Amino acid sequence: MKLTDITPAEWTTYVGLLTIEQKDLIVGQQYTTDSFFNPIQDLNDNWVISIEEMNYCDNNDYLWVKDLDLIIYDPKVQVNPF
Repeated sequence: MKLTDITPAEWTTYVGLLTIEQKDLIVGQQYTTDSFFNPIQDLNDNWVISIEEMNYCDNNDYLWVKDLDLIIYDPKVQVNPF
């Protein structure tokens, strides 16, 4: 599944799947003015970025993120330290 295959209503369901090499290329880089890529790991330890990062990317060096495969986002369970 690709970015063009989903509607804005589905943006919270899917994320872009990165390889480790792709994650290393974009971490901390701007995808648009004053907005930075922030790859995270999902429950299955996949590196992913949000649909927003993909869709709003206008940095010519990283436009390839618009072509990433999409997967359903499965968040890691956050443990409350208290």
